[in-house]
Amino acid sequence: MKNFLIVPLLISQIIFSQSAVSDNLNQSVKEMLSTSNALSANLSFYVSDENGNLVYEYNGNKGLSTASTQKIFTSVAALETLGKNYQFKTTASYSGKISNGTLDGDFYITSNGDPTLGSWRWENYKPENFKQQLLEAIKKSGIKKISGNLIVDDSYFDFQSTPGGWPWNDLGNYYGAGTFGVNWRENQFDININGNQFKNFSYDLENVNWINELKTGGSSDQSLIFTAPHSQTAMINGMLPAGKVTTVSGATPDPPMQLAVEIQKLLGENGISISGKTTTYYNEKIAGKSISKAPSQNQIFEYRSPTLDKIIYWFLRKSINLYGETLIKTMAKEKRNNPSFETGVDFLKDFWKSKGINPMMINFADGSGLSPQNYVSAKAQVQALLYAKKQSWFDAFYEGFPTQNGIKMKSGTIKDSKSFAGYQTSKSGKNYVFSIILNNYQGGSISNALFKVLDNLK
Repeated sequence: MKNFLIVPLLISQIIFSQSAVSDNLNQSVKEMLSTSNALSANLSFYVSDENGNLVYEYNGNKGLSTASTQKIFTSVAALETLGKNYQFKTTASYSGKISNGTLDGDFYITSNGDPTLGSWRWENYKPENFKQQLLEAIKKSGIKKISGNLIVDDSYFDFQSTPGGWPWNDLGNYYGAGTFGVNWRENQFDININGNQFKNFSYDLENVNWINELKTGGSSDQSLIFTAPHSQTAMINGMLPAGKVTTVSGATPDPPMQLAVEIQKLLGENGISISGKTTTYYNEKIAGKSISKAPSQNQIFEYRSPTLDKIIYWFLRKSINLYGETLIKTMAKEKRNNPSFETGVDFLKDFWKSKGINPMMINFADGSGLSPQNYVSAKAQVQALLYAKKQSWFDAFYEGFPTQNGIKMKSGTIKDSKSFAGYQTSKSGKNYVFSIILNNYQGGSISNALFKVLDNLK
């Protein structure tokens, strides 16, 4: 008889506990939305337990701009469809033939869009590592002179390197770097600036002319860099503190050409001359010329990226937009043989529709969340997180989530908008899955406002 009494008691305690959490969340939401900062704000908030049972929601179905929590959808789809052990690859090959140390033909470097090529995030994958391995392969092939051209074949993806809908203010900054068929150094450069005067660059940018409209003042970096894909003009404006050196990071306008020039220099320094020109597939196309793509035969070098699970770690941990857009195009190319952003976004939406998410709640615009034209509901994000939790690769996915305010969660930030989504275990041992998205919250600390609400899950 005692056992029959215990079960209803436990169920009653669980229901009471969840009801208390729901009541506390509701009170905190009301308090946040009653402030003057939230006068015109929109909120979508959804919390479930680890089994998907609803704990609390406020406009859970409402689609809002998610910012970087959009990366959750892209990460899960990539891990599921490409596999956690997927690797990008970069190769070197040649046309013609090698005779007495001379390549009578063109030398090619191509890639399937590896976003980590020349990245500093892995000890064994830095620019110097790639260059050294490439140089060793060239020497091993017997090439001492190239009579033709040095060509970086960046044709694996289509020409459009940034999704439609990205704000112009973001494009030239490091987080607005586009994705190319050949990426290099994460398509990012750094400038050390003393007051409003350039001091030095992290590396020499190829064919870039600068317009410097910086002013000095304030105590923090209020500058913006403007670059455009394949453009030779760059601008920086805004304000930087006077009397100190500030590092500002921008988006490389033409990463494939940047790599080509660096390889040309590498070969020259090692006594390997090039008689022809150094160029890329798309630069020739811009000039109205046609050029052959990299041959599949005569390959002398293959360089593989870290596995996808390692890439996803940095994608989530440091919110690297380049990785997201590359994954969107990669899934589009490999699953639908059309590496456009439009195809990638459609594929992503169809993937999640097949997992049971209402397509009206996932109006995607890109793979990273930088576009304010992404409209996603909090409920859809929780459904994605719950799906991930059941997969064999979940541990690798979960590891990428930063810990913020004592909670394991991914954050997203664009102008006057903030989102958090992730997993939390309360002091009582209850496991929660949540997403909270707040748009058009003006003034004050938007993060602290959301932290105060999420503290109820601790």
